[in-house]
Amino acid sequence: MTDFEDRFRDDLARLATAIMPFGKFKGRAIADLPGNYLAWFAREGFPPGELGRLLALMLELDHNGLRRLLDPLRERSRPA
Repeated sequence: MTDFEDRFRDDLARLATAIMPFGKFKGRAIADLPGNYLAWFAREGFPPGELGRLLALMLELDHNGLRRLLDPLRERSRPA
């Protein structure tokens, strides 16, 4: 497996657990942010660093109808 594939897999897992730290949807999982909020960030500018990268990735998944890829990861991240 390449470094890119490892990073992509790690980013998908982070989307299922990372929490939005500010704004209208503060406290909500990034994977649960509505598409129009993600699109607003795309228009206005994503924040720097890991958060911006994760928001951009989530926008791509949402835009391409791939949110369900995160379902197995969400199930694994829920407490038993």
